[in-house]
Amino acid sequence: MYYLYHIPGKKIGVTRNLNHRVTLMQGYKETEYEVLEQSDDIDYISDREIELQKSYGYKVDLKKYKNLNFNKMKINATEQTSTFPCPVNKLKGQLMDNIGLKWQTEFGQFEITKKNIQWIMQNVKTSMFNNDRSYIYNKAFYEAYFNTDHTPVKTDERFDLIRDWAATRGLYQQGNPHTQYVKLQEEAGELAKALLKNDQPEIVDAIGDMVVVLTNLAHLQGYDIEYCIDEAYKVIAARTGKMINGTFVKDAD
Repeated sequence: MYYLYHIPGKKIGVTRNLNHRVTLMQGYKETEYEVLEQSDDIDYISDREIELQKSYGYKVDLKKYKNLNFNKMKINATEQTSTFPCPVNKLKGQLMDNIGLKWQTEFGQFEITKKNIQWIMQNVKTSMFNNDRSYIYNKAFYEAYFNTDHTPVKTDERFDLIRDWAATRGLYQQGNPHTQYVKLQEEAGELAKALLKNDQPEIVDAIGDMVVVLTNLAHLQGYDIEYCIDEAYKVIAARTGKMINGTFVKDAD
């Protein structure tokens, strides 16, 4: 669905994702803009945008929405990366307009879907050669969504919410696994203090904080925490042993 939106006194535009395009990218709350029309006909909405821009006296786009480059995205795949012909801050809208687009890589055929756009946005990096281009690592994308032997089954959205939170704050762009490990040790120390005091609210808070840090640490290493949990469970599921002094001691292999 294409939305024709109006920011009073500023502009009229078209998008397929109001929250990302108007709120996150341009900074306008829902109460500060209005949706004039919506349609699944890109030809109609493109013509209508130009018509209303003229009617309201706003700057008229040089190209119709349907003719913008992101509707004809060409992804350049090398052995290690897939490069998109646009900067990071414009990528999500272009991905939304190219859902279903497929391209070939060393790991087989990739495809843009509603489900994996979030992963792409969390992992995309600006090209070191051209600020108007961005890229993802093919192997990480393959492991996250196309390797059926290892792709975890996600049962809830809690970890997705954590990753969204971290991504919007630049943690994945500017952070690294080492600083997250230090943060994990800090939170472990807080948990130790809370346990000694039997402070239940602090215990809950510290455990939650550690899960958040582990989620981000895993992501920075190119893994979903769900995958790490699944791999660990595969090992412990068949493990045998016994409790000794309050600790489970596994049988010798």
